[in-house]
Amino acid sequence: MSLAVSLPHAQQPDSFSAGCSPLPGTWLFDCTFRQGGVEYVIGVDEAGRGCLAGPIFAAAVILASPIGLSEICDSKRLTESQREALGEEIKARALAWSVAWAFAREIDRRGIDWANRIVFTRAIRQLQSFLPLDRRRMHVLVDGIRPALRCPLPQTTVKRGDEQSLSIAAASILAKTARDRYCVEIMHARYPQYGFDRHKGYATRDHKRALQNWGPSREHRQSFSW
Repeated sequence: MSLAVSLPHAQQPDSFSAGCSPLPGTWLFDCTFRQGGVEYVIGVDEAGRGCLAGPIFAAAVILASPIGLSEICDSKRLTESQREALGEEIKARALAWSVAWAFAREIDRRGIDWANRIVFTRAIRQLQSFLPLDRRRMHVLVDGIRPALRCPLPQTTVKRGDEQSLSIAAASILAKTARDRYCVEIMHARYPQYGFDRHKGYATRDHKRALQNWGPSREHRQSFSW
């Protein structure tokens, strides 16, 4: 259920790094939560909630600095090549990051809302396990209006968070690129007739036509309307 975590830097997050002026407004938004002893802000976002097939992914990210990450924004506004390039930059520059998922069978059994919220928590717990700090020093920013389920850390939901928070926007890119890679390398390799390499499981005309011709695969969400 979790893909990876990275701890490439030892420094603490820098709220106002020298040589980085003007600071992105999305970074300044994150910095407003660094108070009362909080030093680490964790941005969390998902990818694949509305798809007809495949897992829902989530990523959790702690950024050390906004330097070199000025082009980060909501992953849906970026091209595939831009997301891939920024994803590698985020992994290299982040203090820590993790990716987790919930499979289609979990979505069918427990519902997409449960899966969405629990996958947030899985990503957070995975990151936390590699960064065992006092919970009072960490705060989670969750994209949307639904909080992470049984979150082990204090959290705040942020409506349209990928437009307001640099950490959430970074998480949206990592979640999207990880999910896209799964769709191409796993789903398309197993079921090439559906064209998962093109539509990534979303409800496109070609995808619906393939469902009519072939019926659902094991990756399809049986609880969704096709």
